[in-house]
Amino acid sequence: MQTVLLPMFPLRLVAFPGEELNLHIFEPRYKQLIQECEAKGTTFGIPAYIEDKVQEIGTEIELISIDKTYPKGEMDIRTRGVGIFKILEFFPEVENRLYTGAEILRMPFDTEGDFVINERILENLGELYRVMNITKPLPQHSADFNTYKIAHLVGFSMEQEYEFLCMPEEMRRQDYMLSHLERLLPTAREMEELRKKVAMNGHFKNILPPEV
Repeated sequence: MQTVLLPMFPLRLVAFPGEELNLHIFEPRYKQLIQECEAKGTTFGIPAYIEDKVQEIGTEIELISIDKTYPKGEMDIRTRGVGIFKILEFFPEVENRLYTGAEILRMPFDTEGDFVINERILENLGELYRVMNITKPLPQHSADFNTYKIAHLVGFSMEQEYEFLCMPEEMRRQDYMLSHLERLLPTAREMEELRKKVAMNGHFKNILPPEV
């Protein structure tokens, strides 16, 4: 498989294929990177930066638009994740460039999962949101639905999101996400019951005594 030299934009986050990510660009090295992407129609990579280390697996990103340019050259940009890559060699310095780069290998991935498992995932996530009184709308289960679309909505830690990104098979990601939600729900229910008990403190209680 052919390797590619790709500009790198390490961030303390995990981006996913298909995700639309809005960024404010202010560092000179990344202003240079974005300007080149706009001029040449090229992509760049966002590898997650976890525990002070650039991770091996990252997401290839395309520039959709530069929505605003500020007087000092800062930019508000819109981007979209288009694929997954593996870093073969990271270059802290790239000749005649301010930004970093890496030799990467584009990795295959799929988004075809089990319809029934997706239904279970969305049911569990909806129940979690109800228990936690979260009003954020959830995506509808449609023909193009996949777990990448809700990976930031299920309560993963950044380490879990990275582990999720490293799974190329959608059915494996489905199992991982469903297991996570099934573990999380009982804890959320317990926390909600605790919240209700704490809220009752100080109130008059109408409690029937037992028949003894």
